[in-house]
Order: sequence, then structure tokens, then C-alpha cells
Amino acid sequence: MVVRTRGRTVGDEAVEAQIEKLEREREDLLKDEGAGPQDEHRHSARLEEIRVELDRLWDLRRQRQARRDAGEPESWAEERDAGTVEGYQQ
Repeated sequence: MVVRTRGRTVGDEAVEAQIEKLEREREDLLKDEGAGPQDEHRHSARLEEIRVELDRLWDLRRQRQARRDAGEPESWAEERDAGTVEGYQQ
């Protein structure tokens, strides 16, 4: 996930930009579905990667907002690994 540079957390704008970039890529892949069997497998794998990365980015955004709401520094929010984020129960 590209939300840290040289050990410092970047702002919400950078996180939002990464979310938007992944959303565009996901839309492009969904439009291109059905191109062929080999592409379908590749697209499915990439769509899953994008889904997990988006989950991690949204988790970070929610953490940052929760920290702000609690009067804490948003920099205390931490990126969580995919296993942690994907293990959340809805």
C-alpha cells in the first residue's frame, strides 16, 4: 500500500487518490471482462488484489477519522495487514 513515505504517514488526500486510482483500475477491468480465458484469470486475480487493497485503504481512512474524532493525532492510525483487515466481521 502506498500511504507511507520514508516512515511518515501521508495525508488523507494521498490515501483518497490511491483509492480513486484503484477504483478506476477496477472499473476498467470489469469493463474488459470476457476478453478471453487467459485474461479472465488474470483479471480475477487483479480484481481480488484491488479489493483487498481497497479494504486496507478504507480501514486506514476510518482509523484516521476515529483518531481525529477522539482528539488523538491521526498519525497514530496504522496500516493493518490484509489478514487483519480481511478477518473483520461485518
